[in-house]
Amino acid sequence: MPRDTKTDRLRLDDAARAGWLYYVAQNTQDEIAAKMNISRQSAQRLVALAMRERLVKFKLDHPIARCMELAQALQDRFGLTFCEVTLVDPTSQDPALGIAEVAAAEMEKWLKADGPIVMALGTGREIRGAVDQVSRMACPQHKVVSLVGSLAPDGSANVNDPITVIGDATGAPRHPLAVPVVATSRDERDVVCAQIPIRRNIELAGRADVSFVGIGELNDAPPLLTDGFITADELAALQAAGGAGEIIGWSFDDRGDLIPGQVNDRVTSVPLVKEPARPFIGVARGPNKLRAIRAALTGRWLTGLITDETTAESLVA
Repeated sequence: MPRDTKTDRLRLDDAARAGWLYYVAQNTQDEIAAKMNISRQSAQRLVALAMRERLVKFKLDHPIARCMELAQALQDRFGLTFCEVTLVDPTSQDPALGIAEVAAAEMEKWLKADGPIVMALGTGREIRGAVDQVSRMACPQHKVVSLVGSLAPDGSANVNDPITVIGDATGAPRHPLAVPVVATSRDERDVVCAQIPIRRNIELAGRADVSFVGIGELNDAPPLLTDGFITADELAALQAAGGAGEIIGWSFDDRGDLIPGQVNDRVTSVPLVKEPARPFIGVARGPNKLRAIRAALTGRWLTGLITDETTAESLVA
């Protein structure tokens, strides 16, 4: 008779955690021992158990109970239809560690559809980390489209724009938004977004079957500033107005309400929609993004979330 005791399940949880730390986060067994507060010999045995029980193949293949509980709690609290919570290396500063693999797997599920789909993508390190891991496949029947402009004010390209990468991996036609993320004026925004190719791509992105977006913070050094899309004075104004986070350039406060005027008057991105009718999945983790993620969920801008265990614990606390 197969065993299914609580002790056995907890040991498999520990084995899955150790396997993730070893194979995904690339920790040594000494580092795993320190992080899990166990001996090195125990860490070695847990990694071996993860392999023996086939919990680790090319990816972690064991639904750790706590991660599942957190995912369900987030769905219930914020009205999500999809949520994945992955393990975390508490010492890592990589914003995409762990969640990029999960997001890539979710993207691949959509890309394997026989019928044509439109996949829309935001930008950011998490989304770029995900598309870097999407398997090569032939998907000429699909389309991939950008949700956000690909140019900085100086005309340089956004280095985290994922459209080219995923297009190369899948062979799907690419539809970028070759406009500045933030125009210099509202009139300029209206003019560039009215251009026929740009307008068609914005319309295409607006009816995408699935979208994946990063969630940006509005702290003292957010991507909007460090990537050159806004100035320090513009950031200070957003913060003074209560800015908590941004999605594809659209800034919102802690209630999830868009901040009127200011930078939002000049954003060229596809407009955000509250309670989207189609899957609109955020991919983000980390203490620096916690306020932004919570605000995005509170504002009901997302239908799904991919995050890590520590971030999820804070969101449901």
